[in-house]
Amino acid sequence: MKSNFILCLTFLLGFGMSQAQNLPANPDPGKCYVKCITKDEFKTVEETIQTYPAYTKLEVVPATYRTVEERVLVKEASKKFVYVPATYETIEVPYVSKEGRTDLNIIPASFGSDSRTFETYPKTSGWEYRETACDSPNKEDCMVACFVEYPAQFRDVSFTTLSNDASTSNIPVPERGATYKKRVIKTPARMDEIEIPAEYKTIKRQVLATPATTRSVTVPAQSKTVTRTVLAKKGGLTTWEEVDCGLLNANVLPIFYELGSARITPASKKIIDETLLPLLNSKPVSIELMSHTDSRGNDDFNMSLSQQRANSVVNYLVSKGISRSRLTAKGYGESRLVNRCSNGVDCSEAEHRKNRRTEFRVIGN
Repeated sequence: MKSNFILCLTFLLGFGMSQAQNLPANPDPGKCYVKCITKDEFKTVEETIQTYPAYTKLEVVPATYRTVEERVLVKEASKKFVYVPATYETIEVPYVSKEGRTDLNIIPASFGSDSRTFETYPKTSGWEYRETACDSPNKEDCMVACFVEYPAQFRDVSFTTLSNDASTSNIPVPERGATYKKRVIKTPARMDEIEIPAEYKTIKRQVLATPATTRSVTVPAQSKTVTRTVLAKKGGLTTWEEVDCGLLNANVLPIFYELGSARITPASKKIIDETLLPLLNSKPVSIELMSHTDSRGNDDFNMSLSQQRANSVVNYLVSKGISRSRLTAKGYGESRLVNRCSNGVDCSEAEHRKNRRTEFRVIGN
């Protein structure tokens, strides 16, 4: 009774989920379906655009010339002046060769003598203490005070007096006369004027016959054909695509790599063309590419290398026209070995090669 209830509940839940997610109606037992959202469809169109407009180009027609002869003045008429120098005659001119003067005779000063009495020290007076003989042991008892006066001191000083100060007397000296010879102008200098005629020359020169002009030349426009991608059909519709159930799990893509390399060999490209391209071209599904390395080398390096290998497969599929949005690349390094050949385990090259693999599985988009 309990098992029948569980079966009925499972059927009702499955039926309800299928209706909620618009699952395929009347599916075949054992079939697997992948939910796909249709992508936008694009097409390539060619369009001709003008890259350079038509325009008018102007060309210059140069001017033309003709040669003419012409008589030209090369030197103007002028005048030449000839200098005629002056003539001179000699005369004698008197002059004072030495002027008269008055000499001075010096009369020296005369002196007398006199004397004068000067007080050289003034009159002074005062008390003086003198010691006398006495029997007292105290010397002050033997002192006598006397009032003494001293007279002033004088001195006679002789000195010279001025009788007459120095003076002068005048002595006249007459001037001296002489003559010198002087050349004076007899006839003054003059300028004689001489006429110089003009000079002419015949020259050839080019004169403008026709002025420069322009002519127009039309340059055609330039165009270019460009290729652009336009939206042909809007996507977004949800469909369920039937796929082999085994493709939903990781499947080994039988391509292998050299040690430390992410390059896809021509043989590997052929396997991709025969395995993945038909699936991606026939159904609008997306796939995940998972790449692995062997355990040799640094763990971080192997993780990076595996990601590069997965990216290499994606880039190759994109070059074949597959949209990058349908492809997912994931590198796992040496974290998912398929045999015992982990770090430190001695294995053959063939065993290591099995770990250097790329897997794929179908996923919904």
